[in-house]
Amino acid sequence: MAKEQPEGEKKEGLLPRLRRKYPWIDHVVRANDAFTERYGNHYAAAITYFSVLSLFPLLMVGFSVAGLILAGDQAALNKLKDGITSSAPEGLGEFLSTIVNTALTAGAGTGIVGLVLALYSGIGWMTNLRDALTAQWGQEKKQLPLVSTTLKDLVSLVGLGLALAVSFGLSAAGSGLGKVLLQLVGLDDQGWAVALLRLVTVLLSLGANVLVFLWVIARLPRERVTARSAVKGAVIAAIGFEVLKQLTTVYLGFVSTSPSTVLFGPILGLLFFANLVSRFLLFVTAWTATAQENQLSTVAPPPPAVIRPRVSVQRGPGIGVAAGAFSAGAVLGWLGRRRR
Repeated sequence: MAKEQPEGEKKEGLLPRLRRKYPWIDHVVRANDAFTERYGNHYAAAITYFSVLSLFPLLMVGFSVAGLILAGDQAALNKLKDGITSSAPEGLGEFLSTIVNTALTAGAGTGIVGLVLALYSGIGWMTNLRDALTAQWGQEKKQLPLVSTTLKDLVSLVGLGLALAVSFGLSAAGSGLGKVLLQLVGLDDQGWAVALLRLVTVLLSLGANVLVFLWVIARLPRERVTARSAVKGAVIAAIGFEVLKQLTTVYLGFVSTSPSTVLFGPILGLLFFANLVSRFLLFVTAWTATAQENQLSTVAPPPPAVIRPRVSVQRGPGIGVAAGAFSAGAVLGWLGRRRR
């Protein structure tokens, strides 16, 4: 009969052994713990709600402004619209295209109405996003002035909108410019040249996404962190964003086959996609914050000082008394010799 192992010698579990053997697994586990402790799921739900609520008015305002600025350049507007629809999952492209066309057709009147809605939903979305990123970085949530904080969130919202517009524009312009260049050199009918153009377009889109996610992870928290510390997280977020787009496309394919859900398919797909991206972004931020290079090195405090008074009890005359008596005797002897 086998003897039972002592408590300290029991076999170590699989996950602790993997964490000790593979540092990247330990990093993922620590990131998941931080994500859960810092209410990542709750923040993701709030971001999802305001994302869906603010999508329509923000697009209305954005394309109303773009329509006024690019009034005589329909080609530029089409490229910007194509950049947005191509960046979304396939099942949501037509839905977003309908919203964009409505905003462009309505013009400035709809832009004014959308601006009122965007001020509420957009600022609420940005406030929750910034608070969520601040929490995942482990920063302390401070009591901030309402007016100045709202204005900063509004500026951040406009900045993020401009960054996304530039990203979408670069992606669409890169594809269009590549086709023009292939036609100029006479390679537009060559399969390898078209495949190379697609690869370059994907890399350009990934590069634009990396810059956007880098700005989001490093600059949107209430207390900004260095961009260098967020580079790895931005690259992972950009790649994961493309993977989530494919997952959402598959999900929308299943939803569209059901007659009972075909009416709400785009809305369900938008909710699904927004929640996936929100959770993933916050998890990547937690992963970035728990990296070794971003951990604050703390020095353990010294042990507390213990003061113990020492009391010594002497029996009989001490050394001081003996020394005093010896000195007194020597002085008296010297005086006696002087009198003689």
